[in-house]
Amino acid sequence: MSEHLPPEALDEWAAQIAERLGLTPDDLPISAVLDLAGVVARGVARPAAPVSTFAAGLAAGRAGGSAEDVRRAIAEIADLVAEREA
Repeated sequence: MSEHLPPEALDEWAAQIAERLGLTPDDLPISAVLDLAGVVARGVARPAAPVSTFAAGLAAGRAGGSAEDVRRAIAEIADLVAEREA
């Protein structure tokens, strides 16, 4: 098993996840999730990144699951990191 995926493999993996979970490709904003994970990893701690991205998805789903709900949840967590750094 490879620890690092080239971009095209990540897209393929995301497509497999979407298919398995009954999601559309638009339901998985890969770059936004990766950006959030990076912000959290640098601003809080690396192990906080997967927990934070999961929390964003859970919150977005509970709010209705729209693309805007996802963006809002990601922004809230990014804001929380920025507040910690201030």
